[in-house]
Parts: sequence; structure tokens; C-alpha cells
Amino acid sequence: MHVPRELDTFASLVSQGLITRDRLGEIIQESLSTGAHPGELLIERGIPKHQVLLCLAEYYGHPFVEYDEGLTASEENLRQVDLERLKRTLWFPLAVRGGRAYVIACDPHNRSVETEVRGALRVELINWLVTLPSDLIRIIENNQDVNPNFPPSAGRTPLARLRTYLADLRTAMAGYRTILAKGRTGLAFLRTGMSLVAAGLVLFRIFGLGYLTILEALLVTVGMVMAADGLFWYLPARRERGRPPSYPVTEPTFGTTVLERREPGDAAIFTRTAPVKDADKLRGTWNRLTPVMRRRFLAIDRTDLAEERTILSYYRTIMARARTGLAFTRTGISFVGFGVALLRQFPSGGWGWMALDAVIILLGIAMGLEGFHWYFSGRQAGHAGLSVVRRREKGHSVWDFMFPPLHKRTSVEDLPSTLSIEAHHEPGIWGTTGLALERTLVADRRNVKSRLRTVMARSRTGLAFIRTGTAMFSVGLGLLVYFGTKSVGWAVFDVVLMVIGLGFIADGLYWHIPAERIREQFPYCYGDMEIVMPDYGKASFSWKTVVFSHDEL
Repeated sequence: MHVPRELDTFASLVSQGLITRDRLGEIIQESLSTGAHPGELLIERGIPKHQVLLCLAEYYGHPFVEYDEGLTASEENLRQVDLERLKRTLWFPLAVRGGRAYVIACDPHNRSVETEVRGALRVELINWLVTLPSDLIRIIENNQDVNPNFPPSAGRTPLARLRTYLADLRTAMAGYRTILAKGRTGLAFLRTGMSLVAAGLVLFRIFGLGYLTILEALLVTVGMVMAADGLFWYLPARRERGRPPSYPVTEPTFGTTVLERREPGDAAIFTRTAPVKDADKLRGTWNRLTPVMRRRFLAIDRTDLAEERTILSYYRTIMARARTGLAFTRTGISFVGFGVALLRQFPSGGWGWMALDAVIILLGIAMGLEGFHWYFSGRQAGHAGLSVVRRREKGHSVWDFMFPPLHKRTSVEDLPSTLSIEAHHEPGIWGTTGLALERTLVADRRNVKSRLRTVMARSRTGLAFIRTGTAMFSVGLGLLVYFGTKSVGWAVFDVVLMVIGLGFIADGLYWHIPAERIREQFPYCYGDMEIVMPDYGKASFSWKTVVFSHDEL
């Protein structure tokens, strides 16, 4: 970076008695050795900023400017330049009109800067404005829509794009959970159908051909139709058995780091930037920030909240997948119990019947194992989801950083600033910030409900464990009671089923009871819920509402 090295540049400071010539020489030498701008060093030594800017304006022969949020370029001009590069070369295209460019620079005499300006903006005439590097960088950052020292990814537009991507991810996972729920409903059809088939076959093997044959055939036919229909519902979920898109868990830092998305390959990678220099100090002076700076922090907060909802949605999806697997396991248990009962009840039914019994048993075992392997990933997701919920509930809220209690305010800077609306403020600047604050508040409430849904999903998954364990225990107990302990091998088989079932029940209670305790602490599970039923053929004020009362459930 070229800087003015002549002592005469700041000679007026000496003539005004603001600094000695020897001290000025030392500062010029320090700037040459460190690369710091001498004007910045003079301000650090207590020289008034406007005096330094007047010296620069006189030296370069151009007016000076200071940082102001109103110094913004048009979107058309910004598309022609790389703002990150401009931070290094230290110039900014304020406006381009009629073949003339108005450019802010730290060194208008720099030939390389002039060449770059003409090439980027395609102009011959340039009106220069001079400023200090710190002011110019803040002007560029303001046009990037970021706070001091923040990367471009902290701009409100990139953050809004990222939140839209996260919302799309949550929508995809919601669709995946819907497919799984349909699959579980199909498995319920399948189990019901197999129960009817079992009833028909048992009646046929007991009574043979006779006047009950029509009823037996009807039971078998209806059962097979229901089983086929349930299988038709389940197969889409079976095809979607792969894990949904994974999502890394990162910790929100209340605006001191920024969530970023990269796509080096087919899958997106989410990372956080390194801690932004002085971001925590800037956030600590919330009451002294301008409305624009507040909105930028609020945009980061909403992105962090959207990330948390996405993480919890991912865990709920994995738990839904586990519940579907356990529903398949229960279907397999029904098959095994049915096949074993037929085999033991009719041991001399002939090779054909015995082969059918064996096929039913083997098919049930395969179904049970197929569903059971989804169980472990569901357990991991349940523990991880609850861990995130508890960590978030015990940690600080974003509101602790926005509105700290009075006893935590330690300096004058922490006190609320006087609300002042000046002539250069655009209409609605304070209202826009208020709306951003309200959107962040709504996002925080959505996260509270998302945590509750995650806890409730964990509870439902625990109940699925209990149902699976109950099914296994019931099959084992039923076989043991009906057939007794005459056969040691079959008795051991029955007992093993009962023990495994009890293990599932205990695990399910371990999941369900804590979730119920947490649920009771939330107000969203009680009270009336009113839903508007839109009728687009009528005016909106005439739409009817439906009220669902918790007391009536």
C-alpha cells in the first residue's frame, strides 16, 4: 500500500501545534516499517480525525469522506467489482453516471488503482474522494451488508439464502417422515390382514372342508387383500430405507461466528467461520448499535435458530425411521408366532403344511431382523436429540445477549441509547429493525416448539419400543402358557422371547418417562387450538374456524 511519506503532507498539524515535527517524523517512519497508514497512527496518538482528513484532502487535492451508512452504491455497480478485492486495493465505486465515476480511495495518486478503476467501470473520467483505510473498509463492508470484520457470508442476503436451503432440507425430511408414517400404516394393514389369514387357516386345519369353508375362504381372501394393500403402502418406505441427508451439529455462538455452506461435491458441507475479531465486544454494546447493525446480528441469530431446527428435524427423522423398522419387526414377530403356533399345534399335518409353517416362520424372522437393524440408529438419534434439547434449555438464550438484566450492565455503553431519528434516515428504518426483532422472536418460539416435538418424537419412539417388547413378550407368554414346558427347546425359545420383550419394554420406559416429564413443562400441549378453514370462494372474514379442545381428547 502506497502512503504519503512527505512530512509536508501533515505540515498543517505542526503549524497548528497539534504535534511536533520530530514526533510526526517518528510516526511517518513507524508507518513505513509497519505498513500502517500514518493517518490512522496519528488518530491513535490523539490527533482529531477531521484534522487528519483535511490534511489528506489538501495533499491529494480531492474532497474527503468519512464512513456513513448512507454511502451505498447501486446494485448494478457492485456487480462489476469484487468487494473482497477492493478491501485489499482500497477503492470503492460510489456511483457511475454519464461516463463519469465517483470513486472513494485511500490513495488517488496510485496508478495501479486508477488503471483498475478504469478497467472495472469502463470510464474515462474519475472524480476522486479520499478517506482513511478503516473508513473505506467499513464502507465496503456496509455495502456487503456485514458488520465490522465479518466475512461476506454474514450478509443478510447470503444468510437468507442459507435459511431457505435449510428450510428446503427440513421440507425434504418432513416428506421422508410422511413416507415412513404411511409405511407404518401399511404395516398395520399387513398385520391385520395376516391375523385374518391366520384365523381362516386355523379354522380350515381344525374343521377341514365343510359348511365353514366359505367363511374360512372369505377370511383368507380379505386378509390377503389387506396384507397386499399394506405391503403396497410399505414398499415406498422400504425403497427409502437409506438414511436421510445427515447434518453436522454445530453450536450457536450468538453472532461471533457465522454458519456457511459449501458444496465441493454432490453433498453440501456446513461449517462455521473462525471467531470474528471483536464480534463479542460489538454484540455486547447492543444498545449502541445502529439499526442496520442490529438487523445484521438478528439475521445471524435467525440462521442459527434455523440450523437448530434443522438438526432437530434430522433427529426426528431418524427416530421415525426407527419406529418404522420396529413396526416391521412387530409384523415379523406376528409371523413367527403364527408359524410356531401352527407348527406346534399341528405337528402331523403333512409335509405341505409343515413347509408352509416353516416359510411363515422364516419370513417372520427375516422381517424382524430387517426392521431391527433400524433400531440402533434410532437409539443414537434419540439420545443425541435429547442432549441437544437439554443443552439448549440450560444454555443462554439469544435474548440474554440482546436485553441483559440491569444488574449485568457494567458500563455506560451498556445503557440504552437515546432513540433519535435524523433527516437522513430512510422512512421505516426503526420499524424495519422492529420487524427483524419480531421475526427473530417468532423463530425462537418455533425452536422451543421444535425442541418439544423432538422430545415427543423420542417419547413416541419409546412407546414403539414398548409395543415391540409387548408383542415379543405376549407371543412368548402365549406359546408358553398354551403348550407348556413339555419340550425344553421350545420352552427356552418362549422364555428368550419374553426376556427380550421385557428388555424392549424397559428401554421404552427409559425413553418415554423423561419425555413425558419434559412435555408437562410446556404449555403447548394443553388448551384449545383454533384453525381457520379457508373457503376461497368467499371473503376471508366469512371463513369458518374449527376449535380443537385438549379436554375433549
